[in-house]
Amino acid sequence: MSNQNQPNREPGGPNNGPAAAASRGLGLWLIMMAMVAFALYYAQNLGSADHRSEIPYSRFRDLVREDRVAKVVVADGRISGELKPGQQAAGVKDKFATIRPTGDVEGDLLPLLDEHHVEYKNTQPSQLGPALFYLLVGFVPVLLLISYMRRSNPAERAVSFGRSRARQHMETDTKTTFADIAGIDEPKAELEEIVAYLREPDRFRRLGGRIPRGVLLVGSPGTGKTLLAKAVAGEAKVPFFSMSGSDFVELFVGVGASRVRDLFRQAEQAAGSRGCIVFIDELDALGKARGHSLTGGSHDEREQTLNQLLVEMDGFDTRANVIVMAATNRPDILDPALLRPGRFDRQVTIPAPDVNGREAILRVHARHVKVDPTLDLRRVASRTPGFVGADLANLVNEAALLAARREHESVLFEDFDDAIDRVSIGIERRSQPLTESEQRVVAYHEAGHALVGMFSEHADPVHKVSIIPRGLTEGVTISARETDRHIHTEQHFRAILDVLLGGRVAEEVVFDVVSSGAYSDIKRVTNLARSMVAELGMSPLLGPLNYETGYRTDPGGFFVPAGNGQQLSEATAQLVDSEVRRFVDEAYGRVKALLSDHRAELEALAQRLIEVETVERAELYAIAGLPEPEDTRPVPEPSL
Repeated sequence: MSNQNQPNREPGGPNNGPAAAASRGLGLWLIMMAMVAFALYYAQNLGSADHRSEIPYSRFRDLVREDRVAKVVVADGRISGELKPGQQAAGVKDKFATIRPTGDVEGDLLPLLDEHHVEYKNTQPSQLGPALFYLLVGFVPVLLLISYMRRSNPAERAVSFGRSRARQHMETDTKTTFADIAGIDEPKAELEEIVAYLREPDRFRRLGGRIPRGVLLVGSPGTGKTLLAKAVAGEAKVPFFSMSGSDFVELFVGVGASRVRDLFRQAEQAAGSRGCIVFIDELDALGKARGHSLTGGSHDEREQTLNQLLVEMDGFDTRANVIVMAATNRPDILDPALLRPGRFDRQVTIPAPDVNGREAILRVHARHVKVDPTLDLRRVASRTPGFVGADLANLVNEAALLAARREHESVLFEDFDDAIDRVSIGIERRSQPLTESEQRVVAYHEAGHALVGMFSEHADPVHKVSIIPRGLTEGVTISARETDRHIHTEQHFRAILDVLLGGRVAEEVVFDVVSSGAYSDIKRVTNLARSMVAELGMSPLLGPLNYETGYRTDPGGFFVPAGNGQQLSEATAQLVDSEVRRFVDEAYGRVKALLSDHRAELEALAQRLIEVETVERAELYAIAGLPEPEDTRPVPEPSL
């Protein structure tokens, strides 16, 4: 069954439910009643006019006395008549009308008509039109109030609530394909099997194979989970139902389960012989692990909805070629029943792209932007560690907007470089300039970070230093590698400690005082040192043991309290604290010795920052008297 010519449908949308249909029907009846009432009310007046001459009542009586009137029709408030054939009167047509006066001033009208042999008759206007008119005016507010109360009644709305709100995209509407996806080659290859099954299901069935009913896409926000699901539908050319997990859950118990049933019913109808894909985004909103609750309400509703989803995934006909895909960034909180074989029995993990993946993603998004032919996207990719697909798409757009504001003919590397700072750090705060003394402190602080990074063997190369206030920072030192690190050694962690302490030590060496500008640096130093000692086994006194102090690594790579660490003995806790202090003190001593030995370079770099505010990589290493690090990107093997 082909659905090519069918428009997009939203079965549970605001314009398609029974309540909406009832409202449209009531409105149509009200309009029809109003038209009939007004037509009846004015018919007699409009029909009786008939292009007659309007004459005064006294003129009408004169015409009667002159025997010129043939017949009249007498009604309340109005008299219409016709002249005798051949009779003419100035200003009077063959047919005329006049307004009948009230009171007894015309009590002799009928005798007058009889005396002059005028044919007359009396008519009464229809009361149906006015009656309907006043009835409609009186009942319209009542009908509108009843309609509003019905639509506000949960019992009446439950029927429309129970309809699925999934957005259906037909096979011709899903334009996304695997060509639009880059940087996640392994997940893409995993999903190509789903595409092959939807295209040629018999090839798998003839050997007894069964395609997974559910595919769970796991990854951080922005890694491309929804994009991958759309690409599968676009490659397979099948209908694609898209819905968020939160769309199933309502306040009223039973509504979510009804929506699940309706969604799978629509999917089976749309699948036909070609199959279809049902995509549930943010599955964790619906599929959290079930437990006991005394509160009821939405908790019970969520559990009933989850139960219905489990039943539908077990029960729907596998021959219908319906494949359920879902996405989440929190697989640890999902109900175990969702992940067992027969439901979401295949998990596809989508990691953050490495530098090669980021370069490929940038090339995909740069196809729609006029970039400079000499632009090296590899340099841009190396400056964006931790960026995912959504971040890179936003980066390309920001760079294009910056280039347009600067009236560039094409997007240059400097536009991308500034866009990275804008996205990751924040916009420049030119409206809040630093005082001269504050600028000197920030300049020496950032110069200290940069020099320690350049002179430390295991630190990442320094890319840029700036003392322009951005976001919540007064200055920034940016380090970048051409390749990503996958394993961090103890030497690298110690180099990070040194670089983080470089700013505070520089302030102490130059001014012999310290400021609050090192607040975030000290916090990160403490967390990193504690993680090295208690979690990573890098302390010789504590050994290779994990003491679970309650610190973990957040998505940004920082060590933060987890809140569920186990209790340590008092002696062990004191030993952990003393080792953390030793790690930090050793780093402090190394940094102070380094900056004291290179005081001239520190002064030169700080003065240059005060002059130009931003110093790039090549000039940084020239001031430090060091060779600029070579490009460490891997050399591709020649294709044969």
